[in-house]
Amino acid sequence: MTTFACWCACVAILIQMVQGEMFTSLAAMQSAIWAEGEIAATIKDYIQEEEARLDKLKQLAADMHSHSNRVLKNPEQYLGNPVNAYLLIKGFTIDWDRDITGELAPIKPDLEERIQDLKESLPSYEDLNGAVVALLRLQDTYKLDTDRIAGGDLQGLPSVSLTADDCFELGRVAYHDLDYYHTSLWMEVALNKLDKEVNKTVHRKDILDYLSFSVYKEGNVNYALTLTEELLTLAPDNTRAQNNKRYYKKMINDRAAEAKRVSSQRGETGEDIVEEKEEEVEVKHERKLDDYRKSEEFATYEKLCRGEETHVYKHKHRLVCRHFTNNMHPLLVLCPMRLEEIYLDPYLIFFHQALSEYEMSVIKDLATPRLNTATVRNPETGVIETASYRISKSAWLKDDDDMVIRRVNSRIQAATGLDMTTAEDLQIANYGLGGHYEPHFDFARKEETHAFKSLGTGNRIATWLTYMSDVEAGGATVFPYIGVKIFPEKGGAAFWYNLYKSSEGIYNTRHAACPVLVGTKWVSNKWIHERGQEFRRPCGLHPNE
Repeated sequence: MTTFACWCACVAILIQMVQGEMFTSLAAMQSAIWAEGEIAATIKDYIQEEEARLDKLKQLAADMHSHSNRVLKNPEQYLGNPVNAYLLIKGFTIDWDRDITGELAPIKPDLEERIQDLKESLPSYEDLNGAVVALLRLQDTYKLDTDRIAGGDLQGLPSVSLTADDCFELGRVAYHDLDYYHTSLWMEVALNKLDKEVNKTVHRKDILDYLSFSVYKEGNVNYALTLTEELLTLAPDNTRAQNNKRYYKKMINDRAAEAKRVSSQRGETGEDIVEEKEEEVEVKHERKLDDYRKSEEFATYEKLCRGEETHVYKHKHRLVCRHFTNNMHPLLVLCPMRLEEIYLDPYLIFFHQALSEYEMSVIKDLATPRLNTATVRNPETGVIETASYRISKSAWLKDDDDMVIRRVNSRIQAATGLDMTTAEDLQIANYGLGGHYEPHFDFARKEETHAFKSLGTGNRIATWLTYMSDVEAGGATVFPYIGVKIFPEKGGAAFWYNLYKSSEGIYNTRHAACPVLVGTKWVSNKWIHERGQEFRRPCGLHPNE
């Protein structure tokens, strides 16, 4: 029943109280006057409550209008900050359902329908989960301190300070993903934030509830018991906490008894047991990694993303920069390319200012309405599908879409000397919050027999990768096997061969797109295939030529 309906019911009861043969009694008439005064007071109370609710709605509308105007002045800069993106999505999901939905009722049916239609364009809880996972990925890859992120520091770049509730929700989403490592980190920061807040944004008992179980799952049983006991002082009727407390105590006692039994068998004193127990109190948060993420390749990939040096390149002194016309190609004679050698074997080069500002703008405008979640080709089946190791949105552009696409493809052909007839369409990729592509090969290995079978143009002989935006932090292209890292430079393009002249794969070209820390990353890929290159890049005398 709505508030207005409740007030109407009260008024109806008061009216019924004075109904009857009032004209026969002066006292009954006086009661009617008293009832009239009560009705007036009741209506006034209702009006005051409605005015207070409307004042909240006015403030809410003003805040939303101010926020949207501020963001729309430079949406890429604002949303390029992962903390801003997370808070925006949180505001339209958790905060909306908790703080706004109640204030909107009751409203006119047509207005409610209009708001519901507009909400279709707002982020969902699935988006919230994705934003949290992306933010945690950035935290791991770039070794960002949890306290510093919460305090508004992203690797030295200014950001927004988080509230205790903001930190709590990050931890809560991680908890539901069974990610107890990040749950513990963020719940501990939420507790610290809460202690400093005058207007508390979250209940302490809620934080303790998640934190106590998470640290237990990490193996910190003593700490879990301490937190659970504090939780029970705030919520003594919490049955789960009561059961957990008994379980933790039993586990600690069983461990102590086992330690005592082992030490007794070895003839050791009880002092050793005390030292063991003291060590057990130390709280350790350890990032849980699967087998691949424990590998040397993945460790090297993350180091390169952070800009660390992982390899010593002894031929670095031989690398040169030069103007390049590719044997006086007609398109490059008057406007030579600015070529920089990055690596010699495999031959990896970078063309500065390969695309103009106008060309990049046209390509982005053409691609934006076509962007869909990026896919990969399953190496076993050849089927196109999405994958968790590639997070971005992509679109494909053909020569027929615009003369700019034809011009760009012609320039790539002039610079590489390769035929674009059998190349794949120009792929445009946009990496947003935490967007990345883990280490992979562009070419199909021998066992991946179905990878490009449907295209009928052979394997990918070479890759041309153009950066169409600068990235404030992160977003590098890295080659873990050779220790090369290329940070995005707007208008620049990297080029490398994926295959030797013998069509054998060049395995040192395995590469990855690092997560975007701050900013947005636009790239275009041109994957060039074997067919049509027989006379442009003929076989050599040696297998690895």
